[in-house]
Amino acid sequence: MTPRRGRPRWRTLALGLLALACLGGLAIGLYTAPQPLLPEAAASLASTADVTFSSADGRLEWAPAGGVPSTGLVVYPGAKVSAAAYGPLAQVIASHGFLVVVVPMPLNFAILGIGAADGVIAAHPEIRFWAVGGHSLGGAMAAQYAAGSHPASLRGLALWASYSAANLAESGLRVASVYGSLDAGAARITAADTRALLPAGTSYVVIEGGNHEQMGWYTGQPNDPPATIARAEQQNRVAEATMAMLQGLSAP
Repeated sequence: MTPRRGRPRWRTLALGLLALACLGGLAIGLYTAPQPLLPEAAASLASTADVTFSSADGRLEWAPAGGVPSTGLVVYPGAKVSAAAYGPLAQVIASHGFLVVVVPMPLNFAILGIGAADGVIAAHPEIRFWAVGGHSLGGAMAAQYAAGSHPASLRGLALWASYSAANLAESGLRVASVYGSLDAGAARITAADTRALLPAGTSYVVIEGGNHEQMGWYTGQPNDPPATIARAEQQNRVAEATMAMLQGLSAP
């Protein structure tokens, strides 16, 4: 009887590498999976009497109904947070006359999509004045974008529970830094060396009783102290501070 041949070593090696790749892909998928959204996030993905919603090339866009805005905001989501989590906030800001575009990030990490604002700005030549911004890691990466090569129309930066690691002190940007008093990162946001990286005229708005998660409409933020104010109230404060910055972009 002829002895049975063993499986070729190359095939065994290939199957082993394939198994490792599958396990690695599963691990990455689990690690980068976004936090659960709240119902308000899904509800914001629709037009209203005041705001027109659209989706283009994966971007989520809210524009004021019945008019062409001159000022726009590009929003970078926080780490492991879906773009839709910022829909209710975008909807409120857009209802006051601004274009708001939230860009999803590769693997839900803005560090992998720092230049995402370029495509948004190129797609909207009607906008004269732009700001970029974002939540947590998204805000930090928006600051990195502002510190690099960017269109001359970029005039503002919105930091939601975030801070800049790039030196923007002499950038001439109008900056709004908004954070909750209970945010675990508040001490870093308010540190002297952190503030020194932003323009002297930066507007700092602390929301008493606010936390990190309530900057969006999602849940499950790790190591986040519970807020002592309602999410809707915190969102209103974020919207007010951001719109105040946007309204000043057209000033000389």
